[in-house]
This record gives sequence, structure tokens and C-alpha cells, in this order.
Amino acid sequence: MDKYITIRQNAEFEYEDRKSRFIAEAMPVQSESEALAFIDSVRRKYPDANHHVYAYVIRENSIARFTDDREPQGTAGLPVLDAIRKNGCTNAAIAVVRYFGGTLLGTGGLVRAYSGAALGALRAADIITYDTYATYEFECTYSDFQKLGAAFEGVGFRQSDILYSDVVKIYGSVLKCDADELVERLIQLTSGRIIYKKTGEKYDF
Repeated sequence: MDKYITIRQNAEFEYEDRKSRFIAEAMPVQSESEALAFIDSVRRKYPDANHHVYAYVIRENSIARFTDDREPQGTAGLPVLDAIRKNGCTNAAIAVVRYFGGTLLGTGGLVRAYSGAALGALRAADIITYDTYATYEFECTYSDFQKLGAAFEGVGFRQSDILYSDVVKIYGSVLKCDADELVERLIQLTSGRIIYKKTGEKYDF
């Protein structure tokens, strides 16, 4: 998989319906253990809430979990999970706590409330797309280096470091799908004199 969608940061969103308060917290996570630790922290933060509902999706092993926590089946955890999935997100966890306001909301009302709270938290957490970047080390002469700026810029090469000695060494990354084009351009521009090495791959946004 060359890309995936997730959330960038922790966020909180509050939703109210007929005096019932729904507080949703979202967090980017890398593993199921990290998701469970986050959920436990929300439970401790709101120990007096009537319900502690959660859902999370993890890329590794395609894990998806949710709980209704004593709300009617399918009215709480599943809508939260659906909010994550419908936005294409993974490596994301959402916990929603409810303080009951004294008025029953009905199944439709609960679904709308939990969905709305989860969606608000997702949007506040900033939905982003991670792409696969190939990391490279390039080595060239000073005269060749003067020719390469447009080629690097044209494919969105992200320079991370540059070292000047008897030669110029450029370190950085480029979208994996553009890597071959960049290397070919650099070879052409330097008549094959450039030395290059792919050093790895990483996800970035």
C-alpha cells in the first residue's frame, strides 16, 4: 500500500442533544495496545460518565474494534466505527463519553449523536493522507549540481540535508511513484555522472 489516510493530531469535540453531553476524543495510534491505552486514559479522565464508547481501526493486521458500553446494540460504537471508516481513516481511535441528560434519545437519536460527535472529533484532528516516499542519497560535482535544481523541484524532491566537500552530496526524499522519473532526469542532466543510492522508504504527508 503506497498511501493511507489517518488523523494528524489529538482532538476533542463536544456534542449536546436534549441535555445529554457527548464528549469525543480522537487520537492517531500505531498499534492496538496504543489504542487501548488511549481509551483507558479517557475512562480515567471521565470516571463519572454514564457510558464510555469507543472504536478504533489499525492498519497492521486490519484490526477494527468497537463497544457500545451498555447503549442499545448498534447505536453507539458502530456509528463511531462507521465515522472512521467512511472517512477512509486507519490508525485512528475515537472514544466518546456520554453524560445522560434525563431524556431518552431513541435509537435514531443515539446514532446521530455518536456519529456527530465522532465526526466532529475526526475533523478537529485533521484528516491527512500519508504517501510512501523513497529516500535517496545523490553525489555529484559542483558543475553538475548547478544543473539539477529544476529537476529536483519539478518532482517535489524534499531535501533533508546537503554536504559540500570535494563533491556535493544531497539527501532527501521523493514520492515513490516519482522516484524513477527523478533518477532518469538526473542521469540525463549529468550524462550519467551522478552517483545515487536509494536508502529506504518512509510514510510522510
